[in-house]
Amino acid sequence: MDEIRVFLVDDHRVVRTGLAAYLGSEAGMRVVGQASDGRAALDEVAVLDRAGELPDVILMDLKMPRMDGIATTAEVKRRWPETEVVAVTSFVEEEQIRAALEAGAAGYLLKDADAPDVAAAIRAAIAGEVHLDPAAARALTASLRAPKQDQAPLTPREREVIAAIASGATNRQIARDLGVSERTARTHVSNILAKLGLASRTQAAMWAVREGLVDETERPAR
Repeated sequence: MDEIRVFLVDDHRVVRTGLAAYLGSEAGMRVVGQASDGRAALDEVAVLDRAGELPDVILMDLKMPRMDGIATTAEVKRRWPETEVVAVTSFVEEEQIRAALEAGAAGYLLKDADAPDVAAAIRAAIAGEVHLDPAAARALTASLRAPKQDQAPLTPREREVIAAIASGATNRQIARDLGVSERTARTHVSNILAKLGLASRTQAAMWAVREGLVDETERPAR
């Protein structure tokens, strides 16, 4: 990809201005638009889509008037599944993090993240990976550290997905190999982590090896 088109959604103008200033100087990235709430974002993205300028990545605030970031993320992924969303917020509650990821977000950043971390999250989203702020990752780990006693069994498809995770596949590769959308692959991963009480793909990979779903030495070329 020669250039990553980025759209900014935040109800605080100063946040949008700061992000736009930084991303405007970041090689290979271009800010194509801004909005102050979810409804305005959907309208603006639709206009960009008609003009052939559909954003590749949307940086999405979660707490906004009229339409919050989680609902907006879900609608973006429904209407433009090829567009990735990275949540950028001040909140680190596990419930918010999980809701954003389940809505289709490909990353979760705090508003005090360093500028290079924002760029890294954007590039990770384009690569089909999930980028979590360390504080968000710790929140998930704290809430999921203890295995659940009433774990629901994995479905056959979820067992395929967790085996693919153990082999090192990204969400994009899983989607391609299984013939599903990337959003569906990401949802499978989120459901697996929730069912097993795990906080990361690494833990999921270790679980798959322990359960014999993939050989520990198996590393398929990709």
